[in-house]
This record gives sequence, structure tokens and C-alpha cells, in this order.
Amino acid sequence: MNALIKSAKIVDINSEFNGNTVDILIEKGLISKIGSDLKNPSKIQEIHYNNLHVSAGWFDMRANFCDPGHEYKEDLNSGLKAAAKGGFTGVMVMPDSEPATSTKSGIQYIINKTKGNIVDALPAGSLSHNCEGKEIAEMYDMHSAGAIAFTDNKKSVSKSSLLNRAMLYSQSFNGLIINFPNDREISNSGQINEGIVSTELGLKGIPALAEELMVSRDIFLAEYCNSRIHLSNITTKKSVQLIKDAKKKGIKITADVNSFHLLFDETELLHFDNHFKVNPPLRTKEDIKALITGLKDGTIDVICSDHTPEDIENKQCEFDHSAFGMINLQTSFSAANTSIKNKLDLAEFISKLTSSPRKILGLEKLEVAVGKKANLTLFSPTEKWTFNKEDIVSKSKNTPFIGKELTGKVYGIINNNKIEIS
Repeated sequence: MNALIKSAKIVDINSEFNGNTVDILIEKGLISKIGSDLKNPSKIQEIHYNNLHVSAGWFDMRANFCDPGHEYKEDLNSGLKAAAKGGFTGVMVMPDSEPATSTKSGIQYIINKTKGNIVDALPAGSLSHNCEGKEIAEMYDMHSAGAIAFTDNKKSVSKSSLLNRAMLYSQSFNGLIINFPNDREISNSGQINEGIVSTELGLKGIPALAEELMVSRDIFLAEYCNSRIHLSNITTKKSVQLIKDAKKKGIKITADVNSFHLLFDETELLHFDNHFKVNPPLRTKEDIKALITGLKDGTIDVICSDHTPEDIENKQCEFDHSAFGMINLQTSFSAANTSIKNKLDLAEFISKLTSSPRKILGLEKLEVAVGKKANLTLFSPTEKWTFNKEDIVSKSKNTPFIGKELTGKVYGIINNNKIEIS
């Protein structure tokens, strides 16, 4: 694959060209030249856009693809198409499919089925067998087969002894443990954030305490085991403070936030729109402010999509019975960018999609530099656009973004000697 990218501003904290507007020549999938006014050597494809920015390829740490088991909602192929449209050149696939990705063969299924795609699909293995929270899964075998982390996804590990054993066991091969902090005995049957809005609507709330208790427990376990842990789906002000304090103590903890939790607050639920029903729930404006501050000061390391497809039968029904989740791979960057523009330096923001997730997962460091593999995302941080239903490439359509104007548009990706331009 050969291409010449013209007049692109580099956004890459690892690159000597960061902040510079240059041309980038790509030959046979590698960056061969970076400079001003580069000549097209053999009439290869030229890429021009207004206010074009280029960064290292984005990576999403939370993609639910429902494959195997519920391919009618999303399969690996359709999920990777959505990732490409959203600017991601890599995704981590969550393991709680049916059956769960709990064995070496489950890891190999994902790797083999997605081989050769422009988007790299890297599987997470389940922390417990079948994500049941009872006994440790075959973690070392999955690690050897290509699992890059271990988690039960939204099935938060409630047994402290199980998480303790997993954290100690994973140290032998430097495995990463990821937990979604949610005390299910407290959040049980809750529908939205516990607060004024839940009281007005007469809905059972999910208290911030359900998250914060689990964050606190996981921090104590990480300190006790002297082990790494990544906390996923952080949403509350107090959680941010707990993680900040833990990092100051030198505890090996990292965290992520979903992009839609930076943009939407609990008042979106006032009209009982099921598309805003997510887990963890949309919180308060004060929580959003704390999350953005946490991104700014490094307390929160990564921004994720938490792409969660659901079919119409599970979503468009009575609110109490509606499934949690929204599709978000195609809108994740734009949602975060719309919320935090001018609050974080652009390179600092993009690092939450590029270098930070890859560092946490122990993946190869990417760099926009001569001689490096062309693993790139092309985008504009300022272009306004409206997401329409016909834009959706996922099998499921459960999104509140239809008809909403967003700031920040993806133009395409380059990876694995392939190019996809919108």
C-alpha cells in the first residue's frame, strides 16, 4: 500500500514532528519520508483534507462484539468495520461472549477469525472460568495463546479472594488484571444514577457508593499484592480522588473512562430514552467535571468506547426491562472531543487513545516517524458533523447519537499495509 498524505498536522507526543504540519510518504506500508512539499514519486494515492491531523493509530480497550453466541447483535467483522469508521486501528475484545473466552481455543478463535483485517483485534481472556466469578480461568494458557489482559467485563469480581489469587498468579507472566468496580449487592436492580433524577422518575437508583466501595477494595488488594490492576468504567468524583491518592502512594493502578460519560449526564434520562441507559449509569455534571480533571492530571489514563451492541427487542421495551449499553465505536472520539475540547491539550487528549492504552497493555509503542510501520489515524478535531442512522455500520442501532451534532471527525485509518478513507 502506497500513499502520500499532504499537509497534515502531526499529533503524537512520541514523534519529533509533533505539532508540525508536514507531508507523509508511505511506501509498502512503511513511513518512508516526512517533510514539506514532498513529490508524488509514481502517481500514488494522495490524501487531502481541510485541517487534516494525523496521529498514531487509536486503540480501544473496551469493545463488546457478541461473537461467538450473539452474532445477530454484532460479530467480529461488523465490529471491526465500526472500529475502522471510528478511527481505531486496534481494539481489545471483551471475553463475556457465549461461550466466554475462557480457554486457549477461545483466544485462538478471535485471533484467527480477524487475521488480516485493517483493524487489529486483540482478545482479553476471562478472569474467572466462564466469567462466573467462582474460580480462576486458564490464564497462563490464554496468555500464551495471545490474550493481552484478563477481565470478567461487566460481571464485576465480587469475591475478594478470587481477585487476590488472580493478581498474585498473573505476576508470574506480567498479566494485566482489569476489573469493573461495581458492588452488585448495592447496585442490584438499579436503573439509573441514584439522585434527584432517579427520585423524580421513580426509578431505583445505582448509588455512586457501589462503584466507590469496589474501587477502594481493589486499591487495597493491589497494594497488598504489590500487583497491577486496571479499573474500568470510572464515573464518579470520589472514584477519581481514590485513584489519584493511590497513584501518589505508588500503587500500580491505572484507569479508564467511557467517552459518553464525559458528554452526557443523568438529566438525559428525564425523557426515559432507553438509549441513555448504560452501566455504569450516566452520573452528574459535577462527576463529569471531575472525570475531565482526572484526565488532565493523569489520574485517568485511557478513554474507551464501551461499544455495547443490543438488538431492538432488548432495547426498545419498558425502561425497567431494557438492556444496558450503547454502540459507540464510530462516535467515541467525537463524543470525547466535543466534551473536552479546549480543556486538554490535543496531543495530551489523543495520547489517551494511543500511547496510554498500548503502554498499559504492554503493546508495541507506535510513533509517526520515518522507517516505522504506518499505523495511523487521520482526523480533524474541529470539523462539525451529524451522525445519521445510515452512517451506522454495526449490526445494532442502539445509540443516542443519531441526529446529534458532534465536533471532531475521523477521515480514515492506515494499518497492516491497508488504507481505509471515508
